[in-house]
Amino acid sequence: MSTTQTTNPEAFLKAATLTEALPWIRRFQGAIFVVKLGGNAMVDDALLQAFADDMVFLHTVGVRPVVVHGGGPQISQALKDRGIPSEFVGGYRVTSTEAIPVVRDVLRHHISADLAARINSHHDLAVVLSGEDHHLFTAVKKGAVVEGIEVDLGHVGEVVAVDTANILDLIEQGRLPVVSSLAPDQAGQSLLNVNADAAAAALAVALGATKLVLLTNVPGLYVHWPATDSVVSSLTTTELEALLPSLESGMIPKMTACLDAVGGGVPKAAIIDGRLAHSILLEAFTSHGIGTEVVAP
Repeated sequence: MSTTQTTNPEAFLKAATLTEALPWIRRFQGAIFVVKLGGNAMVDDALLQAFADDMVFLHTVGVRPVVVHGGGPQISQALKDRGIPSEFVGGYRVTSTEAIPVVRDVLRHHISADLAARINSHHDLAVVLSGEDHHLFTAVKKGAVVEGIEVDLGHVGEVVAVDTANILDLIEQGRLPVVSSLAPDQAGQSLLNVNADAAAAALAVALGATKLVLLTNVPGLYVHWPATDSVVSSLTTTELEALLPSLESGMIPKMTACLDAVGGGVPKAAIIDGRLAHSILLEAFTSHGIGTEVVAP
């Protein structure tokens, strides 16, 4: 004998969420999303697993995600363990000759490998790549200007060329690239550490991505840092350019990446809170979205 069960209100909420997502899922069928993973989601095991699950979800519903990741906390710890000095200037890590092999090892053999394994626990999708592979990235040495003074950042570069042939082949094969942001210089003689936000933006432009999403440790862009009520939900590149000089230094590379992506033809770039599990799904598949979006004027 069966009895009528009282339906859990949470079940109705889940059903409503799925219904709301349907037009967005249809809209993004076949679209390339470049998603940059950073912040707490990289060191919190539950958040990292949730991110991997989200990438599989995106792939399953027809989106073609490409993951680019940094490694700030892990690199800092690895350098500290080896007694190698590490500092940030203007939002960029100063990377010495002694530090670059440690950076490479952490990015490629620890973070990329772990993230790919989590994705592949569902299905054999993820492929680990570095900017070194198949000439994916080519970079030139980058400096920084702090209070009007040029600062040498060491083995730090910015992407000047992207070869998408191999990564597009992987996408067409139904694979999910997981990319770390190292790049050889133009002579192929030196390895450079590229800011992962900037690398993700360059890759999004080169791939003709529909969206660039950067996961970070804040809810979005604070117009008046650290006032929590000053997070802006949407702004144009023109508005962002005007704000850029006044932003907190750690946010400048991220917002510059958004400017570069949208300026290069990506329809939308977004900064979202990576401390919230499944935030990428809220950004992509709900009407209200989450975080801060940057669009063309």
